[in-house]
Amino acid sequence: MSSSITRVDLRVRGYHLDGYGHVNNARYLEFMEEGRWAFFDDHAELIRELHKAGRAFVVVNLNIDYKRAAVQNDDLHVLTGILDIGERSARCHHRILSSDGKVVAQADLTFVLLDVKANEACPIEEAVREVLEKLCVEREAFTLDTE
Repeated sequence: MSSSITRVDLRVRGYHLDGYGHVNNARYLEFMEEGRWAFFDDHAELIRELHKAGRAFVVVNLNIDYKRAAVQNDDLHVLTGILDIGERSARCHHRILSSDGKVVAQADLTFVLLDVKANEACPIEEAVREVLEKLCVEREAFTLDTE
């Protein structure tokens, strides 16, 4: 697996479940957010450049596909990485796998950079763009060996 993809391991707990005994759909969003926080932890240079440039990472769209149910005590692997960067937005991909490697859910998340002082979206430029470009991976990188 590419070093630009972050992996977080989570165990499904009772409080993650809905009335049917499956992980509640909203919990997958939390699992993916955990993946993004770990991504930032693993790529501190990105956070440094964002802060230096006065930029913040803001989610503007999320498209999620639920593939199979996860239940209590399942061990899940949340994979997170950057797919591509445009002029004003970029896409992050999340893939949640069960311990047997089957896809539980996956999502493409679009984000923009917020100019913190102006409080508006701004172009992705200079050092921030350079760091993001180094972290980009092809979607196929998420299907390679994840162990």
